[in-house]
Amino acid sequence: MAMCRAGLLGSRLPHPFRILCRQMSTEPRVAVDRLRQSGLLRTQGLIGGKWIDAYDGKTIPVHNPATGDVIANVPFMGRNEAINAISSAHEAFTSWSKLTANERSKRLRKWYDLIISHKEDLALLITLEQGKPLKESLGEVNYGASFIEFFAEEAKRIYGDIIPPTIDDRRLLVLKQPVGVVGAITPWNFPLAMITRKVGPALASGCTAVVKPSEYTPLTALAAAELALQAGISPGALNIVFGNAPDIGDSLLESTKVRKITFTGSTAVGKKLMAGSASTVKKISLELGGNAPCIVFDDADLDVAVKGTLAAKFRNSGQTCVCANRILVQEGIYDKFASAFAKAVQALEVGNGLIETTVQGPLINEAALEKVESLVKDATGKGADVLVGGRRHSLGRTFYEPTVLGNVNNEMLISSQEVFGPVAPLLRFKTEEEAIQIANDTNAGLAAYIFTSSMPRSWRVSEALEYGLVGVNEGLISTEVAPFGGFKQSGLGREGSKYGIDEYLEIKYVCLGNLKEA
Repeated sequence: MAMCRAGLLGSRLPHPFRILCRQMSTEPRVAVDRLRQSGLLRTQGLIGGKWIDAYDGKTIPVHNPATGDVIANVPFMGRNEAINAISSAHEAFTSWSKLTANERSKRLRKWYDLIISHKEDLALLITLEQGKPLKESLGEVNYGASFIEFFAEEAKRIYGDIIPPTIDDRRLLVLKQPVGVVGAITPWNFPLAMITRKVGPALASGCTAVVKPSEYTPLTALAAAELALQAGISPGALNIVFGNAPDIGDSLLESTKVRKITFTGSTAVGKKLMAGSASTVKKISLELGGNAPCIVFDDADLDVAVKGTLAAKFRNSGQTCVCANRILVQEGIYDKFASAFAKAVQALEVGNGLIETTVQGPLINEAALEKVESLVKDATGKGADVLVGGRRHSLGRTFYEPTVLGNVNNEMLISSQEVFGPVAPLLRFKTEEEAIQIANDTNAGLAAYIFTSSMPRSWRVSEALEYGLVGVNEGLISTEVAPFGGFKQSGLGREGSKYGIDEYLEIKYVCLGNLKEA
């Protein structure tokens, strides 16, 4: 889901941070104490610019998936808190939307600067509550911050139009105006970037927001909100609530004050949000599940294909919507690719994300691990070969061995279900037409990858694939300047790029008539 070149591609942590990490990996409380001293370890929700506990006093623990330790306890909020957050956003909309684009841009730019200046602490927080290696977390902070920077600049470029009139005493104008209060529901796998990719364009366009982050990773959202307040984002323009997901979600859907829903997560939940938005006819953006094919043709550069597929599959332990879910390898290169790829996967070091050499961290929880196990069991029971891995890691808890399965076919569940884990299934194909048919034989259509040395083939296949994003000879393709979104049941709308801000705008036509002097 995000571009994190750090980790799998071997970039290094800053030297002072490496020294601190050695201590933190053996004494976890050092990390928590550092975050508390930085002022970024917030443990309350944010409503109307004020830090708020749950009204009934209930809390939920936030766990470190690598160790099981409780990092902090946060409010278990529900309907009442959500309703008040919506009202706060609605009240703030009047003043925030009336700020000049230049003023909103300046405040967003300051928010970006604060995120970058605190990037090491934010990365540390991401690793503690989500589990990914620190190098990947640093990559996510930079990626997440890039959306704030980009949309700070785009705020000043929300242009309308003047349409040539059909009658000489008329002038026809087109205005773009903010849609209003936005309800943003974000996932745990990229706890910073998935918020900034939504909140950045929302605030830039003049909207206000109520964000419901995942209960697994609320601390990163709260830290980002703290920096937003420091940057001068108006109280109430950004609100954070979490806890009882159904109650909060229903409150966002039922409210007539909320004019847009934006969601990143599963297709099943996306469909419910789409249906729930119908009663008040909200604008809706959905970035949903994927079943990404990665097609390796006979003429591919083997080293490029292995490196690119490794990045497309194993970043964030395979827990991204754009991860390569099916690796289709043409029969002429299959054996060479399988051998080289398996060797590369076997070298991936698994461990606590606070350890500098770690390349793959834990899965988010036990349920995620059990899903991976069930898909591998189904595949091997139907004839797939385990080339590497295939079982829980000796570290225990939610760690799973990086895995490569050979001789996978379309009858296996792993070919049709999103793995969301560190398992790479290899399928053989003979012809280009067969590869395209297999790749498109799914309801999903988010990301796809191609490895070939043929420029004509790269064009043909890219155009034939029914996917919103296509990487050619590259496994890491997300960037703030390009549109992100899927075809078919992978979602609606686009995030990032100049197209992303349109999702938060209404188009108004104004006709000025009877302009002739009397």
